[in-house]
Amino acid sequence: MMTEAGSTPSNQHQSVDLDKLKAYLIDSLTQELENNPIPIEQQRQVAFVMLEEVYTRTNLNLAQSLRDQLFRDVLDDLLGYGPIQSLLDEDSITEVMVNGPDDVYVERDGKLLKTNVRFKDESHILQVIDRIVLPLGRRVDGDNPTVDARLPDGSRVNAIVPPVAIDGPSITVRKFAKEKLTIQQLIELGSLTENMADFLRACVVSRLNIVISGGTGSGKTTLLNILSSYIPSDERIVTIEDAAELQLHQEHVVRLETKSPNVDGLGAVYTRDLVRNSLRMRPDRIIVGEVRGGEALDMLQAMNTGHDGSLTTAHANTPRDALSRLETMALMSGLEMPLKVIREQIASAVDLIVQQSRLKDGTRKVTFITEVAGMEGDTVVMTDIFRFDQTGIDSDGQIIGELKPTGIRPLFSDRLIAAGFNLTPQVFGAVSTDMLQSSRSGPRRRRR
Repeated sequence: MMTEAGSTPSNQHQSVDLDKLKAYLIDSLTQELENNPIPIEQQRQVAFVMLEEVYTRTNLNLAQSLRDQLFRDVLDDLLGYGPIQSLLDEDSITEVMVNGPDDVYVERDGKLLKTNVRFKDESHILQVIDRIVLPLGRRVDGDNPTVDARLPDGSRVNAIVPPVAIDGPSITVRKFAKEKLTIQQLIELGSLTENMADFLRACVVSRLNIVISGGTGSGKTTLLNILSSYIPSDERIVTIEDAAELQLHQEHVVRLETKSPNVDGLGAVYTRDLVRNSLRMRPDRIIVGEVRGGEALDMLQAMNTGHDGSLTTAHANTPRDALSRLETMALMSGLEMPLKVIREQIASAVDLIVQQSRLKDGTRKVTFITEVAGMEGDTVVMTDIFRFDQTGIDSDGQIIGELKPTGIRPLFSDRLIAAGFNLTPQVFGAVSTDMLQSSRSGPRRRRR
């Protein structure tokens, strides 16, 4: 189908003829491929040659641009994911959203844009959904109307169909970055500063427990990938995800992924099951792609029982909200525990909240790096170490602001020093030792 930059037939009659021609080419090519099985990695190249032969037999002479577009559409429908394949192939697009046959949106540079990509009808969308989920042994229908899946390149897919999708089937694809961003690239993009990067690296190597907080599409997984790269290569890492997205390059990594129930509603393996199982796998580090429910309590208990240096993400808009979310999710575990006990678990387990945000102009920044400093009465004490201060918006709608330290050195500084990181006071924005000493007072957290 046509992308934003594509062209469409000039009149309805020509469009109908092209639809018929396209259907004929797909049927003919399907028969050719069934009679001549070829390896998956060579399918598109060989199919293109076959398609040229089939087209030649039609004795048609379409304009070269129209012919090229027709060939792309046929191959995308037959071997790819139909009309959205061209969008998935475009590197600048980070997300593809199908709301209906005539409503296909993309995210580019942090902003939503409507495309002129079209499906024939709702059945066409369902065909693409089936092509995604059937090879994975999953299904989506009226009895199982939602499904999460992963494309071969690692992109994450959510599909939802009637009756829960009132206006028809919908597809959302979070694209998998072919090249993993580095911390230096994030610095160049203004997502964080060098001092913030040095501090986060020291925290990961020093085995602090870190929660990356942020909204949907804010860049939590990207940051988790980068922070995970700081884990020393001689440590055993167990990763737990709903749909595997992390790209760890250490040698000693065990990747675990949740499993949906079968057609009888049996055989499901949830994040909580995997967190519990991981404790029997002698991990040096546990990385949970995202905590969403009762597994939060299991994660906190793991952090409190010798599994320092664990990493996870959570959906929340501020560091304080992240703690509230952890409380709520811990209560979802089904264990009846007083709220104060859960807060004590959080204050003892979590060392650092890193808040990742997508701003109104589409840019992504680390807006807070906040220490969880302990308990004071029934309240968890938090202290911002770095933060983003917005000062305005320019004429182009771009956010104006500054990422800067607060002048406060974290209470866990001795752990950084013990691991070989003697960060200078200037990293934290302090101008003198006297200022640092006078800036901190209050409860000291338990040392592990």
